[in-house]
Amino acid sequence: MTDKGDLPDDVRKVVDDPGRLGALAALDVVDSHADADFERLSRTAAFIFKAEIALVTLIDKERQWFRACFGVNDVTEALTETSFCAHAIALPGDEDTLVVLDATRDERFKNNPLVTGWPGIRFYAGAAVIVNGQKVGSLCVISSQPRDALEPGLTEQLVSLAALSSTLFALKDEARVRARTAAALVREEWRHALTLEAGKVGSWVWDVRTGEVACNDMFRRMYELPEGETVRVEDVLGATHPGDRPMVEAGIEASFRDGEDYSAEARTAATGRWLTMRGRVYQRDAEGNPLVMMGVVIDISEGKQSAEHTRLLLRELNHRVKNTLAMIQSVARQTIRQNPDPQDFIDAFSGRLRTISDAHVLLADRDWLGVQLYEVIASQLGPGFRTEPDRAEVRGEDVELPADHALGLGLILHELTTNAHRYGAWSGDQGMVSIDWEIKHRPVRGLSLTWRESGGPDVSRPAEYGMGARLIERSLAKVLDSEVKLSFDPGGVVAHIWMPLPAEQD
Repeated sequence: MTDKGDLPDDVRKVVDDPGRLGALAALDVVDSHADADFERLSRTAAFIFKAEIALVTLIDKERQWFRACFGVNDVTEALTETSFCAHAIALPGDEDTLVVLDATRDERFKNNPLVTGWPGIRFYAGAAVIVNGQKVGSLCVISSQPRDALEPGLTEQLVSLAALSSTLFALKDEARVRARTAAALVREEWRHALTLEAGKVGSWVWDVRTGEVACNDMFRRMYELPEGETVRVEDVLGATHPGDRPMVEAGIEASFRDGEDYSAEARTAATGRWLTMRGRVYQRDAEGNPLVMMGVVIDISEGKQSAEHTRLLLRELNHRVKNTLAMIQSVARQTIRQNPDPQDFIDAFSGRLRTISDAHVLLADRDWLGVQLYEVIASQLGPGFRTEPDRAEVRGEDVELPADHALGLGLILHELTTNAHRYGAWSGDQGMVSIDWEIKHRPVRGLSLTWRESGGPDVSRPAEYGMGARLIERSLAKVLDSEVKLSFDPGGVVAHIWMPLPAEQD
């Protein structure tokens, strides 16, 4: 050993052993906070040996760290190369205690800085602390006074205290691992629970013998079961819609009997929301009777509503297609009567067909729920009719029109605009068209709209109505209680339109 206190090769070999260092690292306690249990052990050792200092040390490759220290203030570690305890853990297998009665007379330690300087070690006794078969440190006592001999039984007590330290390290490590595992399980349970909550999935485990159902909060909310109370299978069945309960019970019985996965869709009794249930028997007794069944529940009300909405929409679409085809056929027949020439027929019919098509596009975009009046007017006057009107005055608040109203009014406005361009106010350079409306109650809520032309050629009532005039007066025939009055005043064509509207929603 040099004056600097370098460790002998045989001691360094033990200190650097990978297995020993791995066991030390696995404890994960170096540089941790003080521990009262180890502090009590060091204090007990100092009392038994009547020593000024007692330490529970852990020997790392380059430093020894004090897990507990009695009689030393503000010191938590020392260099491994000057460590007495490194020699203690390097003792041969049949030696369990390193005892140095007077370090100044021991060739191994007399030049050690801990002997020649602070704390002036003279007496040292240390026993190895063994964890998982590896000597990770020692329990030692130190005094600045040399001794001639040890009292009988002291080394055995030191070994016993070191063994107690070993057990304490092992127990605390086991508790730490258990706590870390428990924390990981809690995190995983929370992650699982949050995943189920985010996915709106109710989970349940049914103890068939007792009838109790362990479930998450989402399951309780789905069935509107009270929080904090024990849930029984009768409670769940009671919260199921009476009309669906027999089917649910039959599905459970089939799963018990045949071993098939349980699957059912049923409504809740309280809200009528649709739930889909999936489950499986996970444990049976020796006779094959079910013991534990578990599964999940998912709210499928939106899907059900969407499917029902799609069915209604297809039914409505089928109805509309039939009506539209009938309308197109009627318009085509009447148009060709007025315009037997093929080119005249195409010119007259194409505009009417385009109007019907545009109205259908608007209605389809809104699932046939209705169209805004502004959109119907824009289909004839152009999208900028409010900001950049072309010889048109439009006054009135926007209002939603049902499908038949929008389709009929679109045809009326098409015929009126076509007539205004050909023969009416817009056939010259000065004419104007005024469109205004208001919501009235007479006695039902309805739309009263007036089309009025002015500034165009003089107008006279035709001897016989053409196709356009008949379309104007008949386009709202499907709207009950509607009314269209067409007049040919000398100053310009006037059309008064009345359409009943649905009552306003509260």
